[in-house]
Amino acid sequence: MKLQGKAIEGFLARPDAKVRAVLVYGPDAGLVRDRADTLSRTVIADLTDPFRVAELTAKGVAGDPARLADEVAAQSLIGGRRLIRLREADDGVTAAFAALFAATPGGDSLVVVEAGDLGSRSKLRLAFEAAATGAALPCYTEDESSLRRVMVELAAASGLVLDPDAQVFLAANLVGDRMMARSEIEKLALYMDAGPGKAGERRVGLEDVQAAIGDSASLLSLDDPAWAAASGDFSTLDRALGRLFAEGMAAVAILRATQRHFQRLHWVQAEIAAGANTESAVKALKPPVFFKMQTVFTGQIRQWPPAQLRQALERLVEAEAECKRTGMPDETLTARVLFQLAAMARVRRA
Repeated sequence: MKLQGKAIEGFLARPDAKVRAVLVYGPDAGLVRDRADTLSRTVIADLTDPFRVAELTAKGVAGDPARLADEVAAQSLIGGRRLIRLREADDGVTAAFAALFAATPGGDSLVVVEAGDLGSRSKLRLAFEAAATGAALPCYTEDESSLRRVMVELAAASGLVLDPDAQVFLAANLVGDRMMARSEIEKLALYMDAGPGKAGERRVGLEDVQAAIGDSASLLSLDDPAWAAASGDFSTLDRALGRLFAEGMAAVAILRATQRHFQRLHWVQAEIAAGANTESAVKALKPPVFFKMQTVFTGQIRQWPPAQLRQALERLVEAEAECKRTGMPDETLTARVLFQLAAMARVRRA
């Protein structure tokens, strides 16, 4: 079974009873883990229960395919459904799952498999999509509007109400990593419970978000390549990309963060062309420019006239499209376009 669009949320809330194994895959590792945990909790609330939860490794399953079928067929000694989890899966475990789908044991246990960004020709992905008792659930990088809805739901679960400006700030800075978004909401809840003058206040404004997590290195790191590219800073750009790629950040998330940054520069240039002064145009941005970066942002406005900003945005959109339709590595395509933009900034600065 191949899950898409709105069917995904419905399946997460109430998985099809005939499905015995679910492949959760995609470039957003945080979203993969979040959705895998959500599915797992439809079987058992305590994901560390040693009697009803079995953890397998991809290497172990590939070396002993029968182990998978044995775990699926096993019964819990204390009753209740069993959960089998397999992380970091790849095409090497395809044979084990093909055998499982060909002769699925009776019972109601569920296998939840986590994998990275599997291409359309992945043997493992194709096996799950074609299986009557299997399901393939993709986890592509969420856009800001989708993540904004998620942030509101996560905040509500913690008893918080996010003001619109706070929603925009969080979504813009956390897009590309669902697990980071969940972590930052948890941090925000703690701040609202114990922060200076908060005393358990439930309504969260932009100033609360900035005070609680606005200077978090993890929060701001996704935007680092965009700032470096727009300033023509090759060395900082190289370090920022290297760090994000090492952390497993999706290339598309970096491209979208860079698109947002250049769209904001373009918006300010349009306001200036319409008669506004630079300072008022920058202050009108939503979410606002982080106060420590306002001088840098103003300098970038001078470096990037409207025509060059349009050209930069066209290149970024094309790079994202190439990530989805070509066989080239996403990281290579992302680094190439960002260094091209940095070169353009240097020319303007010179």
